[in-house]
Amino acid sequence: MTEPAAPHPNATAPATARRGAHGDGPTRWLVGLPPTLFLLAFFLAPALLMLVASFQQPGEFGGLAPIFSGGRVGLSLETYRFFFGDWIYAEIFARSFLVAAASTLLCLILAYPLALTIARSPQRRRDLLVLLVILPFASNFLIRVYAWIILLGPAGLLYTPFAVIAGMVYVHLPFMILPLYTNLEKHDPALLEAAQDLGAGAWTRFWRITFPLSLPGIWSGTALVFIPVLGMFAIPELLGGTGDLLIGNLIKEQFLDNRDWPLGSTLALLLTLAVLALAALAAWAGRTRRRAA
Repeated sequence: MTEPAAPHPNATAPATARRGAHGDGPTRWLVGLPPTLFLLAFFLAPALLMLVASFQQPGEFGGLAPIFSGGRVGLSLETYRFFFGDWIYAEIFARSFLVAAASTLLCLILAYPLALTIARSPQRRRDLLVLLVILPFASNFLIRVYAWIILLGPAGLLYTPFAVIAGMVYVHLPFMILPLYTNLEKHDPALLEAAQDLGAGAWTRFWRITFPLSLPGIWSGTALVFIPVLGMFAIPELLGGTGDLLIGNLIKEQFLDNRDWPLGSTLALLLTLAVLALAALAAWAGRTRRRAA
């Protein structure tokens, strides 16, 4: 008597795949819905409000004039003509990008050796070092900035570009250390050992193995530092002088001091577009590098 043939292993694969596809659809939808709603409510909606406000006129007593008044539509390009017609705004934008780039570079220079040290430390010491990195977050942001006022005041360094960059680096340094540490601790030590067995020196092992593998951590840390520094206004206002006006301070002044909401919206919108353009450029450069590799 012959035994019945066993079913082929792939016989039920299409049905299983169909069930998995149908079952994963609602799950993916439910998982993706909260972040999508969050982005729509707290990013897209405010951006659209700023876009509309940038075309409006200032109100008589500040704020925004009504869009429809006296049978006319109160929308114009006045704020954009005002912005592009005065070089002072381009100068402030350029100064803001320069401060953000310098602060990010200094954070990277200071954070990389520390993150590498933490990643290569024993587990017990590693946990303590990570705790020390995040410990400043336990204190208030303004208290830490005022501490810098006390430190820099007697030395004659307060209200200078040095004070602004020092404050930026101090506040944002953990945001560079943590992504680098997360990346570096995942590196396989066998790669370095193999390179050493092949005669590669310490610097060669670092530049040919460790540094290229750590580039995702570098890009993550750069984004976490550069973007907040670019829009920061508290540190330049407390540590910088009148000549250190940055774009974040200018936007704050338009909304809170001058109550020129259309110009403030225009500045905020252009800053957002500049950041998105930089992010798109970085993504394009990363894709080009991967294709070349």
